[in-house]
Amino acid sequence: MRRIIRTKYYILRFLSKLFIVLLLVPLVYNYIPVQKGKSTFYLPSSDINSVIDTLQENGYDVSKIDKFMLKYFQTPQKGWYSVTKIPKGRFSFFKQLETQKAKTMRVKLYAGETSDELTKRLARDLKLDHKTLLEEYRRQTKYLEGDIFAGYYKVARKADERAVMAALYSMSEERLQHFAQTQCDNPKNPNELELKVLLILASIIQKETNNKHEMALISSVIENRLNKGMKLQMDGTLNYGKFSHKPVTPKRIRKDRSYYNTYIYGGIPPAPLCTISMAALEAAVHPKKTNYLYFMLNKKGKHDFASSYKQHVKNIRAFREKKKKDSNTSTQS
Repeated sequence: MRRIIRTKYYILRFLSKLFIVLLLVPLVYNYIPVQKGKSTFYLPSSDINSVIDTLQENGYDVSKIDKFMLKYFQTPQKGWYSVTKIPKGRFSFFKQLETQKAKTMRVKLYAGETSDELTKRLARDLKLDHKTLLEEYRRQTKYLEGDIFAGYYKVARKADERAVMAALYSMSEERLQHFAQTQCDNPKNPNELELKVLLILASIIQKETNNKHEMALISSVIENRLNKGMKLQMDGTLNYGKFSHKPVTPKRIRKDRSYYNTYIYGGIPPAPLCTISMAALEAAVHPKKTNYLYFMLNKKGKHDFASSYKQHVKNIRAFREKKKKDSNTSTQS
């Protein structure tokens, strides 16, 4: 009997100590100060793991314990945050984080630009250092060009260069994954190589035209030529990097030995050429069903398409004759 009483006593004593410990742990935890990190940052998701990872990346000393405690709070939503003051107590920090939204402004990224052009425009709009912004772009990039989609984005007014590029990459990746889940062959697990090829094709289309109605037609020419084993022979593929806006001359075609020169090499270039629009990406996935193998720019700023080289030559002659006639008319007047 005494043994049973003694056993019950020890069990009760253990449970009492455990209860006290369980009460003290949250209290002790709450009074461990949160070390302040970067004031302004972008939270790509309200997922607890994402919240903790983002805070750690921005210099806040959060841990697995915080991850556990966050389960009992309303996690902050996706978006920009600006932490101006750290409240006393970790509970208060996480509780008030949702209220510390940053003021944002809308910026536009243009299709067809290189990373240098994109970051130069962003630096001007956001009053940031272009060199630092470009360095951050290159540090976080996958393909050097084409990682960030053209379009409008919300950016915190006080964000630094690292935070801006991290946010743009995150938002673009989200757009790409959403596109892949609805358009690719394996929506649950899109193939990384497949996505890269699509970005390359979309960038070629983007370099050749900004006309949304023509994109699917140019995509069809690319598909038809590749299916027939023909070289693409497109000027747009030679408008890469520092040659982005330079005319493609016969001399340049002969001398350029990079794999971007589709007059010399078969297949597609090794990487995307520029910032692309979602319209160009959709055209890359859904080329129009045609027999077109050639196209050329006409005086109206659009393209004339042809299924045979003979017809293509006719289009070229008609364009030159029209140009000559207009030139003579202009001289006479």
